[in-house]
Amino acid sequence: MTSLHPFPGFLASEITSTPPENCLFHVIPVPYEKTVSYGGGTAAGPMAILESSQQLELFDGISIPAEYGIFTHPAVNCDGPDEAVLKRIETAVTDVLTIKKIPVILGGEHTVSVGAFRAVKRHFKNFGIIQFDAHADLRDSYHGTPLSHACVMRRAVDMNIPVFQIGVRSLSFEEHVLRQERRIGHLDADTIDMGPVPEIILPDNFPRDIYITFDVDGLDPSIMPATGTPEPGGLTWYQAFFALSAVMRNRRVIGFDVVELAPIPGIHAPNFTAARLIYNLFGMVSRQAMV
Repeated sequence: MTSLHPFPGFLASEITSTPPENCLFHVIPVPYEKTVSYGGGTAAGPMAILESSQQLELFDGISIPAEYGIFTHPAVNCDGPDEAVLKRIETAVTDVLTIKKIPVILGGEHTVSVGAFRAVKRHFKNFGIIQFDAHADLRDSYHGTPLSHACVMRRAVDMNIPVFQIGVRSLSFEEHVLRQERRIGHLDADTIDMGPVPEIILPDNFPRDIYITFDVDGLDPSIMPATGTPEPGGLTWYQAFFALSAVMRNRRVIGFDVVELAPIPGIHAPNFTAARLIYNLFGMVSRQAMV
């Protein structure tokens, strides 16, 4: 994996270099953007997140997640055919899982998650995906390709991976029908808005091991305008974290990604929001590991 552009390490301003085998969190930047269908700019997302992370406090309000070690990999080379890029992502994630660490993918458009799903599927016999998103992303094909950002969760369903969706508020009729046919669990944004967020969200038979894919457009555009396909009525900051806490209860997070940040020049708040989201997740996962 090589990149023409030097990507700063996540929180490198505050932490010393640590060997990868001693780090729990392995950050993998993937500046991939090929199928965005409205606003563009997701290829710049990973760099914006990493740059913003330099402004984070080590203390997240509860603990110091960085004490568990954060290693930032070189950015995945996103040149060439789609499948070639997904294979590189799969290889990068597999390498992290092999040493029993937690891969953290920074997108890029949501398609990058497919490479991660493939790697996790090969490594774990039974796991489920928790999707935070404004959109169902269950289309079989979109704009002529099954590897569109609008198809990423359909690819997971095709792999027979259990999926639970949180925050969705935009889907086609065909996606609605598929949800019913495949009994895809969901807690949509309108239900969350009526509140409060349930203390128990996942069904008892949902796998113990979970992978979280967090499309930043799951958040309301008032706090996350920097995304290509914003939808009104999204999750607030605290609703998102109440939901994250609920799905992580009695579960083990084996990896996660944060995708679809499309930075807006001159507006730093959304970039920092994404970085803070990731670091807070580090905290939740590391505290979970202590239990």
